[in-house]
Amino acid sequence: MPNTFELIASSTVGSGGAASIDFTSIPSTFTDLAVYIAVRGSASAGRGYVNASINGVTTNRTWRWLVGYDSNLVSSASGTNDTFGSIPCATATASTFSNVMGYFPNYASSNNKSFSVDSTAENNSASTWMNFLLAGLWSNSSAISSLSFYPDSGTFVQYSTAYLYGVKNA
Repeated sequence: MPNTFELIASSTVGSGGAASIDFTSIPSTFTDLAVYIAVRGSASAGRGYVNASINGVTTNRTWRWLVGYDSNLVSSASGTNDTFGSIPCATATASTFSNVMGYFPNYASSNNKSFSVDSTAENNSASTWMNFLLAGLWSNSSAISSLSFYPDSGTFVQYSTAYLYGVKNA
């Protein structure tokens, strides 16, 4: 059971927004990686998605998710794209941000990499919200050395944040 979290890097978006939040040169000295993201998008939609690339790659990924949005529930969908979390956008309640937590066990191994995501796009209303759980697999034997997060449309707005932690099983 992992028992130590060490901050590797953090990022806070400044005025003017940002097209992405990038973590590069991730050391391979930990057992697992954990990422915590609180973002909001500039797109005109009420909600959207946080996407991710692993080592600059958005392919060779498969996932299954359980999604609740508005009054809908998608009990099991699968995909092969770069979806990683949900995000409130410009028409969502002002000053609300998503909460996205991703976990990458054994990220430095030479095996394919599994990951899990728990995400909520906050809106403080009965409409245009989204919650989801995602289980994914990146079919690549390379150690994860970089992670990039970006909205499916628009940019991340000021005060969006992301924290990357290394987890040691020591």
